[in-house]
Amino acid sequence: MRVILFDLDGTLHDRAATIQIWLEGHLRRFDLPSGYGVRFLELDDFGYRSKQDVMPQLVQEFGLEHHPDALCADFWTRVDSAQAMPHAHTVLRALRERGVRIGVVTNGWEELQTRSLEACGLRDLVDDVVISRAVGLSKPDPAIHRLALERLDAPAGDCWFVGDSPRNDVWGPQQIGLRAAFLNTGHALGAERPDAVLDDLRNVLGLG
Repeated sequence: MRVILFDLDGTLHDRAATIQIWLEGHLRRFDLPSGYGVRFLELDDFGYRSKQDVMPQLVQEFGLEHHPDALCADFWTRVDSAQAMPHAHTVLRALRERGVRIGVVTNGWEELQTRSLEACGLRDLVDDVVISRAVGLSKPDPAIHRLALERLDAPAGDCWFVGDSPRNDVWGPQQIGLRAAFLNTGHALGAERPDAVLDDLRNVLGLG
């Protein structure tokens, strides 16, 4: 294994923990009603639904006086408390000691995803970061994975992709010959067939 590519949110970044920390402050700052937090998580769908859709729906459902834009603006502050996934630092350091090059391939806005990596203390532990909004490609398009490999000068057969999205991080990488390891922290697998299923990030060190 010469290169390993990781998804960010739900894989190296413990998005669930970050959102819980943010929600506690969000509820206090806006004096939000009981049930708002649970409903936010349902509508958020592990981050796959735009907050430009989520916040107006919450305002309508709960009859809030707050403007959706104010709630959205507060949501973006979450990156300041971004939490790394358990064992992320240990695993990345161990891979680097083995001479494995490490890339991140993530959908999202360049500034926000870069800030998340930095807040998690992960930026200096990876060799390259491909962010969808910065390169004009997004998962599950296999082209974004191909670009990541080109930037790290590695053939797909010598690499793994690790992520939590069945379509983005299993189906997409496999289309160009990457082996895909599924970390079950988000949507459950459907028809996708990963090459490995991980209990936590420590299992990455056992990938061949």
